[in-house]
Amino acid sequence: MDKLKETIMAIEKIDYSLADETQKRLDNLTKPRGSLGRLEEFAKQIVEITRKQSPSVKNKVIFTLAGDHGVAEVGVSAYPKEVTAQMVYNFLNEGAGINVLAKHVGARVVVVDMGVATKLQIANCKMQNFRDKKTGLGTKNMLKGPAMSREEAVRAIEAGIEVFDEELSGGIDIVGTGDMGIGNTTASSAIASVIVGKPPESVTGRGTGIDDKTLTNKIEIIKKAISLNEPDPKDAIDVLSKVGGFEIGGLAGIILAAARKRIPIVIDGFISSAAGLIAYQLEPKVKDYMIAGHCSCESGHRIILNYIGLRPILDLDLRLGEGTGAALAMSIIEAGVKIFNEMATFQSAGVSEGDG
Repeated sequence: MDKLKETIMAIEKIDYSLADETQKRLDNLTKPRGSLGRLEEFAKQIVEITRKQSPSVKNKVIFTLAGDHGVAEVGVSAYPKEVTAQMVYNFLNEGAGINVLAKHVGARVVVVDMGVATKLQIANCKMQNFRDKKTGLGTKNMLKGPAMSREEAVRAIEAGIEVFDEELSGGIDIVGTGDMGIGNTTASSAIASVIVGKPPESVTGRGTGIDDKTLTNKIEIIKKAISLNEPDPKDAIDVLSKVGGFEIGGLAGIILAAARKRIPIVIDGFISSAAGLIAYQLEPKVKDYMIAGHCSCESGHRIILNYIGLRPILDLDLRLGEGTGAALAMSIIEAGVKIFNEMATFQSAGVSEGDG
């Protein structure tokens, strides 16, 4: 608990002291004022977060955290829980969607076992960016009691902080969040329902592509789990422990740790946003360090983003997770930063300025 408390206490409110100077430079670039829209907003946000007048987002790191969920045993997903471990091997062998898109945008992927329900064998994997932070062999079934103990919830968050700190020495300019875990949209929907105060049917989607019957069952399971465990919406750790997941806790820790170091965080999909919601409840100041990479097909995703106050960059009907939406959004953010750093001003280019 000490690591979590220290991290939260070290998160500073963004002071916006460079805002006027940043806006002046943007207005002096060879373009009509505001004509590059949100690209200019991203540049300003990166300057404000990092407090650097010429920021860089060269060192991109996507943390893809994996964990199993006990609730998967009651048929909430189109896939069996064994897929979680199988996909971790796919990540490590560089065959997954996140590997392709991370290479596309020049990011490195760090894969973390937060709670896969089996002991992973990674000796023959091509990629060695693997971290074992296993908090348990998957969570317990939330239909029968809390998904984890309060101590395990804190341990999961602190494991995320540790992973971030361990990677920091290799250079991090911008962070992306990603996830893998069969059953994790069920946990995320439960978290969203409790904290945002919406009924489960309004925040629960089809996850891996389940049919109507399975969706109805999934909603009823979430309702029963919330009723049984009575998570306190004002206590993020209580919510995480009772209806959450180890990988969700780990991602919340990464978000808090990155904010502490004034590093921008690109939030991926629904599960990452549920983690962002946990982090936001623990320390509201993290909101200004988070950038919503996209809005997924999951109905609860936009509800979470609206609750926190984040406007997504992309809306591409994505629902894969892994950090794929964050990777794509990173390239847009980098474009805004490059405009800010590299575009000529009216004075340097000898171009006449317009009125106003």
